[in-house]
Amino acid sequence: MKELQENELESIQDDVYLLYLYTPFCGTCQLASKMLSVVEEMLPEAAFYKNNVNYSPAFAKAYQIESVPCFLLFKGGELVEKGYAFRSVSYLYELIKQKTSQTFPM
Repeated sequence: MKELQENELESIQDDVYLLYLYTPFCGTCQLASKMLSVVEEMLPEAAFYKNNVNYSPAFAKAYQIESVPCFLLFKGGELVEKGYAFRSVSYLYELIKQKTSQTFPM
């Protein structure tokens, strides 16, 4: 996952991408990051980015981020899913495939 700064978040050009929001001292965030790393390997056609939300207060306010870890899934420049419950690798994989099924062949 590529780390982005707040000023880079609005200029992402990928058709389908997942933005992972975290804070460095959050234990749950560390676990979520490991899960997303596995999903990223399984879905090479999707772009995965991360952002330390401590340094992105305007972005967090604009997207009404309530807690971390959080993921935002975008397709065609539109937010299609916001989630806080990462549950499992298989859950994340299936969610991304389902929400972007017209982009990725099943």
